[in-house]
Amino acid sequence: MTAQRETIEEKQKKSSKTKERQFKGLSLTERKQARREKLIEAGIEAYGTHGFFAVTVKDICNEAKLTERYFYESFKKSEDLFQTIFLKLIDQLQHNVMQAIMQASTDPKKMIEDGLTALLTTLKENPHMARIIYIDAMLVQELHNQATIHETMTRFDRMIQAFVMLMMPHLDRSEHEISLVATGLNGYVTQIAIRWVVNDFNQSMEDVLSSCSIVFLSLLNTFSEKEKKIKKEDSSL
Repeated sequence: MTAQRETIEEKQKKSSKTKERQFKGLSLTERKQARREKLIEAGIEAYGTHGFFAVTVKDICNEAKLTERYFYESFKKSEDLFQTIFLKLIDQLQHNVMQAIMQASTDPKKMIEDGLTALLTTLKENPHMARIIYIDAMLVQELHNQATIHETMTRFDRMIQAFVMLMMPHLDRSEHEISLVATGLNGYVTQIAIRWVVNDFNQSMEDVLSSCSIVFLSLLNTFSEKEKKIKKEDSSL
C-alpha cells in the first residue's frame, strides 16, 4: 500500500514538473525560439534605425523587452545576431525578386522590368532592410571574415545568371561567360542600390529603375543581335 502511494506521488511530481515546463502553452524549446525571434525583430528595428555600430546588446534587449541573459541564450555576440538578420533579409529580398520574375510574362523586357521593380519596391517599402543590407553589412568586418558577403553576392550572381538564361533560352554562350556577365550585372545594380539607399531614396523609383534597366536591355539587344547574325550565317550555308 505504501509502495503504491509512493508511486502515485512520484507520478504527481512528474506531472507537476511537466506542467512547470509549459508556460502559456509553450514548451521550453518553443519559448526559447520565441525569444530568439523577438531578438531578431528587435535587431531589425534597432540596426535598421540607428545602424549596427550605434546599437548595443542592451539596446537590443530593451527593444525586445528581454533581459541580457536571454540574448546570450541565442547569440554569442552582436555580430552573430546581425549576421542572422542579414541572411534572413537577403532571403526575403531574393524571394520577392524571383517570385516577380517567375510571375512575369515570357517577354524578356517585361521580365527585366518586373524583376528590378520588385527589388526596388522591396527596398523602398522596407528601409530597415535596405539600410542593413546595403549600408551596415558592407561595414561589418565579421561578415567579410566569414565570407558571408561573398557568398551572398555569389547567390545573386547565380540568380541573375538563371534570369539571363530564362530570358534567352537559346543563347549561344558558354556558362562561364554568362556567369561573368551575371557578376557584372549584379555589381552594377548593387552600386546603384547602395547610392539610392545612402541618399535616403531621394531619386524617384522611375529614374532608378530606368538606370538599372539600361544595362540589362543593352545586354538583351547585344545578345539578340548576335543570335540573329549567327542564325543568318547558318541559313546562308
